[in-house]
Amino acid sequence: MMRALIADDEPHLADYLKDQLALLWPELDVVHVARSGTEAAAWIEEYEPELAFLDIQMPGLSGLEVAQAIEGDTRVVFVTAFDTYAVQAFEHCALDYLLKPVKTDRLAQTIARVKAAMALQAAGQGAPDARLADAIGQLTRAPASPTRLRFIRAAQGEYVHQIPVADVLYFHADDKYTVVQTAGGEHLIRTPITELAAQLDPDQFWQVHRATLVNLDYLEGTRRDESSRLFLRIKGHGRQLRVSRAYVHLFKAM
Repeated sequence: MMRALIADDEPHLADYLKDQLALLWPELDVVHVARSGTEAAAWIEEYEPELAFLDIQMPGLSGLEVAQAIEGDTRVVFVTAFDTYAVQAFEHCALDYLLKPVKTDRLAQTIARVKAAMALQAAGQGAPDARLADAIGQLTRAPASPTRLRFIRAAQGEYVHQIPVADVLYFHADDKYTVVQTAGGEHLIRTPITELAAQLDPDQFWQVHRATLVNLDYLEGTRRDESSRLFLRIKGHGRQLRVSRAYVHLFKAM
């Protein structure tokens, strides 16, 4: 039985999609419903379901970021409320997209396409389409910002802290929030990692994981564990940050 994950921060839409899949594709086992991009990414990384239905706009990580970081064989169907550039970008890819609200006849077409793609892949004729990665890359590359972000504003109770970007050790997406870690402590903001990356200096802040941006000014060193996974040591901070395989190449010259 094929396993699938649904990721959508709107519970009623996720439940509706799950119910429709049960009617149209009873053999499909929807094993998990994630409420954020961060939860979806962690679940996919650990359990590697064969299929994931990903909303594009979610807290923590977008569906595009989740898909871009998949390192296993999980195939993706995007669920989106947009019918402009996103839809056009996915039309030529091997997988599919669904527009919200999801219509039964359109979902039936998606199921047919996914079954055909899975059958080809099982026969060794359907490796994941490189055009999908290209489309995801185009959509996640935001236009260059004319000015770089200099301060982070983080609310804490009745106070609003203004944190200089230069003081941030790293940013890490944590469910519905992004953790802003400084030497003095952590603050929570709602700005997703993808928006921060577009506004920060790429020579100073590197993305090292689907949910982590690191300030290179505070990079103390690296280490590998017994499984050859790469970790970063941060100055003035005890936590070591894992580098996902998609970003290990950034540190080969170091």
